[in-house]
Amino acid sequence: MTFNLSRRFLLTGAAGAAVAGCANGVQTAVASTEEAFPPEALAVPDPYLLGAPEGVALLSRNENPYGPAPSALKMIEYAAGEGAYYTSRGASQMLIDMIAEKNGVAPEQVAVTTGSGEALSAIALIYGPSGPIVAPRLFWDTTALYAKRLDMAEIDRVPLTADMEIDLAGIEAKVSDSTGLVQLCNPNNPTGLVLPADMIKPAVKRMAAKTTVLVDEAYIELADDPEGTSCVDLIQQGHDVIVSRTFSKIYGMAGVRVGYTISSAETAEKIRNTAMSWGPSLSTAAAIGCYNDQAFVDYSLSKVVEAREMVTATLDELGLSYLPSQTNFVYFKSGMEANDVQKAMMDRMISVRGQYMDYNEWTRVSMGMIEDVERFCNALPEVVGA
Repeated sequence: MTFNLSRRFLLTGAAGAAVAGCANGVQTAVASTEEAFPPEALAVPDPYLLGAPEGVALLSRNENPYGPAPSALKMIEYAAGEGAYYTSRGASQMLIDMIAEKNGVAPEQVAVTTGSGEALSAIALIYGPSGPIVAPRLFWDTTALYAKRLDMAEIDRVPLTADMEIDLAGIEAKVSDSTGLVQLCNPNNPTGLVLPADMIKPAVKRMAAKTTVLVDEAYIELADDPEGTSCVDLIQQGHDVIVSRTFSKIYGMAGVRVGYTISSAETAEKIRNTAMSWGPSLSTAAAIGCYNDQAFVDYSLSKVVEAREMVTATLDELGLSYLPSQTNFVYFKSGMEANDVQKAMMDRMISVRGQYMDYNEWTRVSMGMIEDVERFCNALPEVVGA
């Protein structure tokens, strides 16, 4: 389908703001030492409405372009035909029950939100006023910053180790009864590294005795041992832990917007009461359709692994350092300024992330369509001068 977007539409509202921010087709990325995530540089050769602009290899957003699953699309089509009606309580409860059953918790312990971002923002608003949010220096901090910008939270960042790992001991040393929240991302973003079960679980248990611990598991389905690595079992044991998950990654529904948390029933109620919206019927139906679609999950994982192995093979050939990822992205050290790599790739219509904080030589590339990843692999030797 071709969308004919008028000049009036493009120069007004959100669309105008997005296009106006692109000088010569590229939005300038400016690194910040206060916020982990750099802005995206995205070429816009022509106006576009959804998805990737034509001709752009979109490898900067950690999306799964192989989704949504056919099982989700079937339910979206059904729900669109009933779009005149608000989401039914029965549909919402069905999704909650499915999540609860799969994770061995009571339905009352599950809160479903419009993407995990809404839940994470709500959690920051709930716990931020009680004390600092203690977190790694590099993590997906957008939702914690949401509360910070409202003067409802402060983030106490703990530097990564020399190996770019989350410093669990350093984080634990900062936790006290006056800590508002501990926030971890496992696997971590943007590093892609996983804290193994024998490291994260004992530390989370000890910290949860003093304050609430949030573990963002957006990429857990991509980890080598998802069930063993997850902290859901700590919730089952009664520890003060929240686990957040999303349909944006392995399920390929970043634009459909469904996420959820697992916690105690009391905490889940707080999250539901603080969330600002309720699930659209299309999102709820899509999630119901694909949640137990293991065949699609396996397929998505296979495509991510295939692309990741292409990237790491290229990095090995070039002698470039990278972190061993258990996600759908790779964080590598190019020997160049990350923003220069980003610009050079964008000149070739390939979108990657720029500099995070002062990690100026590290670049994050997402896994996408195999042909787009191949474009990246072919361009990288030229970009780094190898």
